[in-house]
Amino acid sequence: MTADFFRELTEAMEAARDAYPPGDHARRLLATCRAMRRWAVTHRAEFGWVFASPIIRRPGSPRELAGRDFEQVFLDEIADLWRARRFPVPAPDELDPSIREQLRAYAADTGSGLPVEAIHVFVSCWTRLYGLLCMEVLDQLDFAYSDLEPVFEECLRELAPRLGLDYDAAAGRSS
Repeated sequence: MTADFFRELTEAMEAARDAYPPGDHARRLLATCRAMRRWAVTHRAEFGWVFASPIIRRPGSPRELAGRDFEQVFLDEIADLWRARRFPVPAPDELDPSIREQLRAYAADTGSGLPVEAIHVFVSCWTRLYGLLCMEVLDQLDFAYSDLEPVFEECLRELAPRLGLDYDAAAGRSS
């Protein structure tokens, strides 16, 4: 069941991304992020099932494979962006040695070809988006907000320049 939810979400994100041509990194990435949020807020129970519970790693399981396909949607776009034009990254010695080693292992596991510093930016951006979505879907910000779409857009507006991209308010938005 979890694998099915992952596949459904992945397909929604890929469709949004693929509405823009390869090389249009800003629009592709923003559309992907918006599609993920749209799926999350319209599939709250499924999002909770997939993302708001501990992960039991079973290499090669349908859940693990579907989760990797989901991850690749973002990672591949970041890797394409890196190859096309490097985005700002911290110097290697600016990263805590433990973080550097953990990300080195992750980078090797992904086969993305990204240096540790670019992986650090990728994971930092992902953590921010994922954390905000979890808080929204799990109603953890209801004390302050009744509509989190503008908060999500603010997050995207802040993350775009971190990746060397221009923010596009329209890319991937439902009409």
